Amino acid sequence: MSNSIHHQKKSPSKKKDLSFSLEEFNYLKPLQKINRLFSPYWLACIPLSAIIFIAWSTAIHAQEATPPTVEDLQGTLNAIWVLVASILVIFMNAGFAMLETGFCRQKNAVNILSKNLIVFALATMAYWAIGYSLMFGANGSGFVGFGGFFLSGTPETYGLQPFPAGLPVPLAFLFQSAFAGTAATIVSGAVAERIKFTDFLIFSVILVGIAYPITGHWIWGGGILSNITFLTGADNPLAFKDFAGSTAVHSVGGWAALIGAYVLGPRMGKYSGDRINALPGHNMSIATLGCLILWVCWFGFNAGSTLAANESVAHIAVTTNLAAAIGGIIATATSWIKDGKPDLSMIINGILAGLVGVTAGCDGVTYWGAIWIGAIAGFIVVFAVSFFDKIRIDDPVGATSVHLVCGTWGTIAVGLFNQEAGLLYGGGINQLIVQILGVLTVGGFTVGISFIVWYALKATLGIRVSQEEEHKGLDIGEHGMEAYSGFVKESDVLFGGTSSVIGSVDEQGLER
Repeated sequence: MSNSIHHQKKSPSKKKDLSFSLEEFNYLKPLQKINRLFSPYWLACIPLSAIIFIAWSTAIHAQEATPPTVEDLQGTLNAIWVLVASILVIFMNAGFAMLETGFCRQKNAVNILSKNLIVFALATMAYWAIGYSLMFGANGSGFVGFGGFFLSGTPETYGLQPFPAGLPVPLAFLFQSAFAGTAATIVSGAVAERIKFTDFLIFSVILVGIAYPITGHWIWGGGILSNITFLTGADNPLAFKDFAGSTAVHSVGGWAALIGAYVLGPRMGKYSGDRINALPGHNMSIATLGCLILWVCWFGFNAGSTLAANESVAHIAVTTNLAAAIGGIIATATSWIKDGKPDLSMIINGILAGLVGVTAGCDGVTYWGAIWIGAIAGFIVVFAVSFFDKIRIDDPVGATSVHLVCGTWGTIAVGLFNQEAGLLYGGGINQLIVQILGVLTVGGFTVGISFIVWYALKATLGIRVSQEEEHKGLDIGEHGMEAYSGFVKESDVLFGGTSSVIGSVDEQGLER
């Protein structure tokens, strides 16, 4: 008790001594007055205000020194728009991953997700090292570009105008690398559920680093398909029209996917005698989500191909949307009439078919032209799926039907529906001939390269997993993990948890 009282008595004397000591420093008196007038929050604003004032003054001075021109502003807007479009196209990888995973079986989900994720990383590196230069290098020939490897060139090296008249080189590369990755991703779905992970990665690198850039150079890099003279003479050359890549991206990916699926052979249990057995996907919810992601991102794919922020962006966005919508509607009606039920997988593929179909001509067709292109794409995709099944080409997600068949249709449709050169608009038959020629040329080259690479991989590494791995699932065999750990597996339901005996085919078409 006495200690506490003693402590309390000591406290005032300490405060008094402290205040006395502060008063000895006369130069602190102005600060004490300021401290009494302003709170600490107001005092903190003083240096902040000084910083803002200095920055603002510097900005005003800079603007007065070099005012931006109209060309500078337009170039900046172009760059911002293409950057946004690039991000949308890159995000298409998420759509493909969800779509393919949902269409495939539970036991292969990790494998599908892994392929879709890593393939864009590999595509980016391959395209950065050599692909972009082979596609746009200005020092090459009509067959292939050359120069500026590893993105080391100037704008002139890649046929670009200096900024602000043209895009900065890094941005032009980023946009094109997103397209290159899309071509490789298309292959993933067609060869799903039975290909070795390593072989798929090797093929993807060769496709994006060599095959895709060469045919892309023919179309977009000033190559042989951009200057065709045998129909109209040297004074009036025609160019193969593929605005955003129905052939350059989708058909190339589709041809590569078709050959891969053929060389691999069908999945176990898919075909038994004359029967075609359904191997349904495990999650149509995420497949639908993937479709919606692709639909949204396709506006960056098509409208971003303007490479500029101009009035045609809106027109392209509308034609793209109309084709997707009518493609989904027509595919729904067709499958409903054909099979007696409105199949969700056909609704999804119909929407994608419309998008792929209109990609080549989205800039030059009318709204009605886009509807016709999308409607026909939605119709033929339903029968294309059945056709590939009949010839025993096993494509789990319908990649060949959507990207190859509808990409080919959309490219040819430019020769019919283009407002300036289309046959149905009085432009004559020449453009239609050029479109067919371009499809055959690109298709023939891609098929040849794909055959060589797939068969080389088959002869050396072996491209298909073992029967036991395929039966148990590639998630375990290739990756040693499961996408749905703890969930009941397909083999547990059908075979009571045993999966070591392989041979006969049961009523569902699954080998056991």
